[in-house]
Amino acid sequence: MAQQKTILRALAGETLPTPPIWMMRQAGRYLPEYRATREQAGDFLKLCYNPELAAEVTLQPIRRYGFDAAILFADILLLPQALGADLWFVTGEGPRLSTITTPEELGRLKPVADIHETLNPVYETVKILAQELPKETTLIGFAGAPWTVATYMIAGQGTPDQGPAHALKAANRPLFEGIMHRLTEGTIAYLSKQIEAGAECVKLFDSWAGSLQGDDFTEFSIKPMQRITAALKEKHPGIPVIAFPRGAGTKYAGVHGATGADCVAVDDGVDAVWVADHVQKDGCVQGNLASSHMVTGGQGLVDETRRICDALSGGAHIFNLGHGITPEADPANVQLMIDTVRGG
Repeated sequence: MAQQKTILRALAGETLPTPPIWMMRQAGRYLPEYRATREQAGDFLKLCYNPELAAEVTLQPIRRYGFDAAILFADILLLPQALGADLWFVTGEGPRLSTITTPEELGRLKPVADIHETLNPVYETVKILAQELPKETTLIGFAGAPWTVATYMIAGQGTPDQGPAHALKAANRPLFEGIMHRLTEGTIAYLSKQIEAGAECVKLFDSWAGSLQGDDFTEFSIKPMQRITAALKEKHPGIPVIAFPRGAGTKYAGVHGATGADCVAVDDGVDAVWVADHVQKDGCVQGNLASSHMVTGGQGLVDETRRICDALSGGAHIFNLGHGITPEADPANVQLMIDTVRGG
């Protein structure tokens, strides 16, 4: 049955007449059923660490829309929390973390071997999903890529330009590299456990890769993803990996080869025709409808969805947004997108 799953066929390089489809943040605040379950959980972190409820919100968009894949409901900052950072969420503002900006603070982080005690509820969620998802639906595990997670750990929160991480990288490169190494090894261990629990492929989200310039893009986005991909494939032969260095622009070209990933997800800052010519020639691509169409809907959504499908019809393609769906999106527009992809 696994070989019949359309997502896995696309990840293996097969060109399909209709691209399989899923959506980043497909379990989220735009859905009333998600909001109800989150309220039941009490808060966002409690939802992440409640396997039954986390599985429920993962399943909700599958029941409603019949996506070809479900992505584990979790958060990229659970790994730094498991390493010993304090993590909390401020309503309306987002995550906050205790910062890692000195060798002493790095030294107080837990060894990678000790992260699983905190993360075991996540693995339990994966096990539930592996049992409860429809047989045709692929289960995707995920983690934040080291650079993106490091930017939050160093700043203590999200920042517009990732300035604190860039400043630490310039001022104390050995310390910065130590943080990156701990996150890289932690990500390998975390994703490996997700795979053991039942994830059929995994995705690395490097949401802030676009702020890395010159050689730093290679050193701190591409190379960590390559290390993680190689380690996972050595331990779990055949596991597909999706790499998403968001904001890479023309540097998306060559990411397949440089990372070893089976699929490169692209944001909506690059045109699908360019992607076909420069990225898809190397393997499966995922993307890249602007998430704003989930708010505006209408003929513009239909036309752009068809244009992307046509542009990427000559190779392996997984249809997705160029970034996660936003809370103000209209659920009806999601259905319109799906109907357009599947109905032409």
